[in-house]
Amino acid sequence: MQATTLKGKTALVTGSTSGIGLGMAKAFAAQGSNLIFNGFGDAREIEALQTSVKQEYGVQVAYHNADMSKPSEIEAMMRFAEEKFGGVDILVNNAGIQYVANVEDFPVEKWDAIIAINLSSAFHTTRLALPSMKRKNWGRIINIASAHGLVGSVQKSAYVAAKHGIVGLTKVTALENAHTGITCNAICPGWVLTPLVQKQVDARAAQQGISVEEAKKGLVAEKQPSGEFVTPEQLAGLAVFLCSDAASQVRGAAWSMDGGWTAQ
Repeated sequence: MQATTLKGKTALVTGSTSGIGLGMAKAFAAQGSNLIFNGFGDAREIEALQTSVKQEYGVQVAYHNADMSKPSEIEAMMRFAEEKFGGVDILVNNAGIQYVANVEDFPVEKWDAIIAINLSSAFHTTRLALPSMKRKNWGRIINIASAHGLVGSVQKSAYVAAKHGIVGLTKVTALENAHTGITCNAICPGWVLTPLVQKQVDARAAQQGISVEEAKKGLVAEKQPSGEFVTPEQLAGLAVFLCSDAASQVRGAAWSMDGGWTAQ
């Protein structure tokens, strides 16, 4: 039986055609929320995804292909949301990319792209979502940060800088809206087996001449005391909670779900 705790709300999840974002989008639909998908991928597969979610959960579904590195396309996506659904009630800033290299070797164009997609895009969606949320005096902004929003790791200067920035943006947004019905929080996952992380697993396996399964175990063991990946479904459950009345006084939090990574 479908829950209806978010019935009548509209959720926009950036980077939601796979991985964490897709898990969250489906969780919101299961609670009765209309959805706007965003992300890259095969057009036919994205169309099929929309159809299946619409049929399974009985909600309205739309898709916008905004490139999250381009402010003009983000603005077009937010106008689309306003025209189609009357604005965004739940905004999940999830889109992200990764690149690894030492600081002195880090390509400038990679730095710029990571900061644009992982940090600046959240600023643009937030500034454009807030007016509608303020009119309704209700909104939930959830920024997908990372354990790397709280601690550092070598060769990830741009990613760590962007995720620390996301945590800071979360706190400021929460404080500026503390007397309203709008909350802003960050979720800080540890290792999640997304397509982004799978690339790191494959690279590790190739570099060390080991199996993919061994590479997975080695990757998680280095940072995550639980020895287990966090799942998109677990993160989605937390996101749904943050949208509930029970979480109305959770404001500006950077909530770790990392198997103990940042407890060390």
